[in-house]
Amino acid sequence: MYFVFFLVWVIFNGQFTLEIAAFGAVIAGGIYWFICKFLNYSPRTDLLLFKRIFQILHYLIVLVKEIIKANFEVIKMIMSSKYELEPAVVHFKTDLRTTPARVLLANSITLTPGTITVSLNENEYVVHCLDKSLAEGINDSIFVSLLRKMEGADEYAGK
Repeated sequence: MYFVFFLVWVIFNGQFTLEIAAFGAVIAGGIYWFICKFLNYSPRTDLLLFKRIFQILHYLIVLVKEIIKANFEVIKMIMSSKYELEPAVVHFKTDLRTTPARVLLANSITLTPGTITVSLNENEYVVHCLDKSLAEGINDSIFVSLLRKMEGADEYAGK
C-alpha cells in the first residue's frame, strides 16, 4: 500500500524529480503509518492482497465484462418498442461471510447497469432491477462465486 501511495503522489505531481520523490516517500510513509495506527491496517494485509492479486484482477475483468454486457442489454430494452419493462425488487440472502465481500457484491450489483442495491443488512440484500429478467440468478451470480473463492483463500491463508 505504501508503494500505491507513493505512486499516486508522483502521478499527481506530473513529473519525477529527486525532491518530489523525497517528499513523496515521506508523505506516503506518514499516510501508511496513519492507516496502520488508526484504521486497523497492517503489513500482513498487504501480503494477503499481494497473494490474491490474480484473483482480484480476475474479479475486475469479470466485473468490466458484466458491465459491458449489461449496458448492451439495457440499451436493447430501452430502444425496443416491443419490449415492455417490468421493474422488480428482489430480496435475497448470500452465504458470504466477510463484510468486505458483502459490500463488494453490493457495489458490483450497483455498478452493473439496470440494477441497484437498495439495502444490505448483514447477508440480506434488496436489489431494484430495471426489468425482472435482470433479477434472474442474481443471488448466485458469477460475482458471488468469485467472492466465495476469495473468502476461501482467506481461510487457507489462515486469516
